[in-house]
Amino acid sequence: MSSGADEFDLNAGTPLDLDGNGTADAVALDLNHDGSIDAVAADTNQDGTVDAVALDTDHDGMVDTVGLDTDNDGTIDTVGVDTDHDGTIDTVGVDTDNDGMVDAVGVDTDNDGMVDAVGVDTDHDGTIDTVGVDTNHDGTIDAVGSDTDQDGLVDIFAADTDHDGFVDTVGVDSDHDGSIDAFAMDTDHDGVADTVGVDLDGDGSIDHIEHISGHDDGGYNV
Repeated sequence: MSSGADEFDLNAGTPLDLDGNGTADAVALDLNHDGSIDAVAADTNQDGTVDAVALDTDHDGMVDTVGLDTDNDGTIDTVGVDTDHDGTIDTVGVDTDNDGMVDAVGVDTDNDGMVDAVGVDTDHDGTIDTVGVDTNHDGTIDAVGSDTDQDGLVDIFAADTDHDGFVDTVGVDSDHDGSIDAFAMDTDHDGVADTVGVDLDGDGSIDHIEHISGHDDGGYNV
């Protein structure tokens, strides 16, 4: 992910006393030497090591990037970015296993202050392979897609279409051609699939749909 927090020297720049206890716990830095402060590095737990950095990357006088060392190991593991420069962080990346690579990302796509899309690198290979989306912006993820074969295309998805907290639709791209070729739906929301669809000829369109009767005695669990 980011380089170590220790590259921001607490002994360089202009000292700041953020908590007002008479001891400097942060420094203001002019990284590009243009005469304006564009970074603040802070030691929030006062252990002598920088664990928070705020940056003004576009030099408009507003912080647009924040880096945190949440486990105090000397390396930034969480970065928040204000991608549209409206004064609010809307994208956060986290290195959960401390390997130096982002493996989880949260995004506020509609700028309402709540994360509505999450991406996770479940196998820690450097590529996001699972994405969850809050489609109705109620604060709960209701659709998840996964790339199980790491080809860059979603090949299985699950959705809670009626937002009751339970998955009622599952789709699978069984031949990994980029098109969903089979799905199962629980249309009456009893926890058991009662409608299935299949692309029998592999043309990318579902051409056979079957409504399962008496599904309580042998339907597919969704």
